[in-house]
Amino acid sequence: MNLLKTDQILDAKGLACPMPIVKTKKAINNLEAGQVLEVQATDKGSKADLKAWAESTGHQYIGTIEDGNVLKHYLRKASGEEAVETKYPHVVSNEGLQNVLASEKEVVVLDVREAAEYAFNHIPGAISIPLGELEAGIHELNQNQEIYVVCRTGNRSDLAAQKLTEKGFKNVCNVVPGMSKWTGETTSISK
Repeated sequence: MNLLKTDQILDAKGLACPMPIVKTKKAINNLEAGQVLEVQATDKGSKADLKAWAESTGHQYIGTIEDGNVLKHYLRKASGEEAVETKYPHVVSNEGLQNVLASEKEVVVLDVREAAEYAFNHIPGAISIPLGELEAGIHELNQNQEIYVVCRTGNRSDLAAQKLTEKGFKNVCNVVPGMSKWTGETTSISK
């Protein structure tokens, strides 16, 4: 017996960040308040991404069920007054971060991509705390330091920057567009 009643199923299998969120945004806009969307994805990072996105928009993240290699995420659409997506206001371009790093100013680069993404290509000296582990790993960061948050496209880092600010961090910048367009120095496990 299926206890989970959904109003729409979204197939996001085989898609990597940020596409599951992009498709979820479009699908949830077509639902009525209170309706439930099932998002089927294979990207392991989609759980943390969708949960954080739901929190930032006012939609309810109900939970995730693993069905083999498919993650089934359940989201309930908020009523109109709840669903206001906030964007983190303090943004710096990739070039801006490259200039800061070149100045040798003491800053922290926080990479919130999944561990595998980080391992194969990251900014030298960047700290890796995947978005889904940020709550647990926040103690590794100093609230008084200048922190530049980076991900692949700027979406996860936006959510992470919001979360850090909510936790009392004052000097946080979201790096956009992030590692997908990064032309500065990188390192990896293969180097």
